Amino acid sequence: MLSLRLARGAHPLVLLRRLLVAVASSGAGFLLLCSLGYAVAHPNATEQSLVRLLWCAVPVAAVTQFAVTVARSDPATRPRDGLDAIGFGPVRLSLLAATSTALSCGLGSAAALLVYLELRGDLGGIPLSGTASGLLDGDAPLPWAATLTLLGLLPALAAGACAIALRPRKERAGGASRTVSRATVPDTAKDDRRSYAGLPWGVAIIACGLALEAYVGRAPAPAPDSLLTLPGQDGGTSPGLMGGWLLASLGLVLAGPGLTHWSGTLLSAGRPGPMRLLAGRILQDTANRLGRPLGVLCAVAAGALAAVELYGAAWERSGPRPFGPLTGLGAAVVMACVTATAITAAIDTRHCRAETTAALLRLGIPASLLRGAAAVRTGVLLIVLAPLTWVIAELAALPLTRS
Repeated sequence: MLSLRLARGAHPLVLLRRLLVAVASSGAGFLLLCSLGYAVAHPNATEQSLVRLLWCAVPVAAVTQFAVTVARSDPATRPRDGLDAIGFGPVRLSLLAATSTALSCGLGSAAALLVYLELRGDLGGIPLSGTASGLLDGDAPLPWAATLTLLGLLPALAAGACAIALRPRKERAGGASRTVSRATVPDTAKDDRRSYAGLPWGVAIIACGLALEAYVGRAPAPAPDSLLTLPGQDGGTSPGLMGGWLLASLGLVLAGPGLTHWSGTLLSAGRPGPMRLLAGRILQDTANRLGRPLGVLCAVAAGALAAVELYGAAWERSGPRPFGPLTGLGAAVVMACVTATAITAAIDTRHCRAETTAALLRLGIPASLLRGAAAVRTGVLLIVLAPLTWVIAELAALPLTRS
């Protein structure tokens, strides 16, 4: 009830973010239902059904990350004196955020079920009813126990991830310890070593992923419509390609904070001017909060570029297309979620610096200097991350294009 009251009185931007979480959850839930419908309609194609379900893990993970980022940036998850006085401290606020996330994702899953049943023709009543019955295997009845289990998977995962990400931690100050929410703890200079901790592991995992894809590339290249199969496309899949891409993606995610901090260090090197120094220090300070979403965005962009490199020529030829409509839906859900996550994280870091920005303005720092520092930060991140993403995508596609 408190979660609903806070949602009703929330800022329109906060409500928009929660609505986007529900929309993204509906897309991922629709893909899960499609994989279930295919498994029911093709009981002998166990391997293909398993592959479709495994590929659904990618949009589910993207939606979960987006939901956690939205919950972290929600003002309702931050401790306030009024709530603390009635017993809603950091622990209960983290549970409140998890409940709100579960409600948003559950709403999206329910909408996905209605749309799925309508397109299959199970409900009827509107002109679009049953228009996608062939694609969605409308002849096979759905097992409701499995349907509800799949639809409840994403809300449970998102709520659990929010509870873990926003769990309170203890800080010591002046010999006394206090419990604070992780949503309000800013990144400080003493977190520099923590930013760089994942960089060597990330580089090593990227190298392992590319090596695995190179090993797979020694075999004869499969047909374009069977190399990479997402939900909605018939054919097989290459486990080596999937594993290599996932390893390279994990490496980029781990290396994201270190690369962001390193970019700030480059800006601050030498004898920087006020704008470059401010931009570099802000990048170093926000590396942990901003670097990981940027790493995920780079990983997805690298996968998209590699797919275009591998299958771009297939669209120019006649015959079966390499990607089906549900594959496009899954790619759209993933790209939209990781982009929205990066934007939300950037806005959240700006809010965390609100007091510092206000103090600088009171000291007479011109607003143009702050805008210039923001432009410099964006430019250096593009200079560092865009070529790296392109190189990884080219290296990932090179062994298979040469086969």
